[in-house]
Amino acid sequence: MTARFLRSYHRLRLGTRLALGLGALSLVVFAVVGAMLTMYMREYLDHQLRDQIKLVQVVQSKDAKAHGIVERKPYYGWYTAVYDVSADSAVLRTPADVPADTTALTALARRMSDSDADVTRTVRIGEGTYLLRACEVSPGVVLVSAAPTQDIDGTMRQLITMQVVAFGLALLALVVFGRRMLKNGLKPLSDMAHTAHGIASHDLSESASRLHLRADAPGGGPEVEELRTAFNTMLEHIDDSLAVRAEAEQRLRRFVADASHELRTPLMSVRGYADLFQYAAANAPEERDKHLARLRAEAARMGVLLDDLLLLARLDAAEVETPLRMEHADLVELAEQAADAFRASHPGHPVTVLPGPAAVRLRIDPHRIRQVLDNLLTNAAVHTPAGTPVSVEVSVSAETARVHVTDQGPGIPLDERESVFDRFYRVDKARSRDRGGSGLGLSVASSLVRAHGGSLELDDTTTVTVFTMTLPLGSDQSKPGNPGKVANPGKTANPGGAGAEQRE
Repeated sequence: MTARFLRSYHRLRLGTRLALGLGALSLVVFAVVGAMLTMYMREYLDHQLRDQIKLVQVVQSKDAKAHGIVERKPYYGWYTAVYDVSADSAVLRTPADVPADTTALTALARRMSDSDADVTRTVRIGEGTYLLRACEVSPGVVLVSAAPTQDIDGTMRQLITMQVVAFGLALLALVVFGRRMLKNGLKPLSDMAHTAHGIASHDLSESASRLHLRADAPGGGPEVEELRTAFNTMLEHIDDSLAVRAEAEQRLRRFVADASHELRTPLMSVRGYADLFQYAAANAPEERDKHLARLRAEAARMGVLLDDLLLLARLDAAEVETPLRMEHADLVELAEQAADAFRASHPGHPVTVLPGPAAVRLRIDPHRIRQVLDNLLTNAAVHTPAGTPVSVEVSVSAETARVHVTDQGPGIPLDERESVFDRFYRVDKARSRDRGGSGLGLSVASSLVRAHGGSLELDDTTTVTVFTMTLPLGSDQSKPGNPGKVANPGKTANPGGAGAEQRE
């Protein structure tokens, strides 16, 4: 039975349980207050009755001393008796106004004969309750008075009835109005519950899922407001996570589609040149070497693409396996080497290494940083006309080292700037893959720089194109020396060849 009651209680709503709990607590409080009030009132009325009997007995004692008996009649319903207790027994003197059963009065008189103070007792005589008081009138004479307590009992019954009615109505009003107040106070929590149900019914498996539900109902106090803020913040985080997941899925689909497209072209070329090589081997031997060279070139191009994809995958999973081999290297020397290699491979673009520090030693992977610089310089050659100047500048601050690669070409349109580091992205989508590359160069460069704890950014200018590579110096880096020294000043190259990688 108790277990069933507890199960039923726990199935009730929170507001109802709080209202019932408040009612139970109020009932206990009302019971304690009522009991204390009743006890105090009973004691107060009893004390008044005792004082009244005492005053009456003062007058009656004088009458008993003078006449031996009490001639003055007491209040209506009271009893008065005078006992002679000079002997071992209590003898009632006559005439006397006493009840039919005087046992209680006689016993109190006998007890008074053995006591030095007045004696009081509450007894039942007949069908009523009386308060008895005995006092000594003179040696051997005791006066006993009996006052009915029915008025006190009636007053107490009325008081208890009023308390029960008043406390019952107050308890009912407290439960009813308290339930309504609690319902209004808990409404924000109900709104949050409805929001949570709405989220639970939302299909989060969709790639473009968004949680537009929020708990916006005001009220509830600081605690509920704090809970609402935390709840909405959690929803914002979930919403952001869903957005990131949707974007990642979209990028993955685009990446797979682009990778499939990029790999399909060299594979088809490999297949075609293989067929031509097979035909030439049987029918035109003089064409065989040309077809074999083309076959190897397409295989090499596909190998470069796969190497870039593998490198990006390893950088994305850097916590599993890092592709970096860190050592101390001079960033200025790497920039000069990249500029020398660019002169040799792209004589149609004059390159200048601007004045800067003589040396900036960092703990880096020199081969990967050199790969970044080569990609940036090749990107400048691919996307600018022949003869466009290109410059490389190394600078250093208190905490970072920077390399700026600048070309004086037409610049990158504003609507394309945010996508240049995306994989397989090309600004010039019509450019041939034979000259433009796969669109992974800047994406690989950006990932490599991030793996070093730095950043690769495109400056906010449309007149020229400036890529800035920023690397942290670190606590164990040596200080840059001789900032006024010019590294390879004024080195330029004559116009000539073409680039291998496209601007992304």
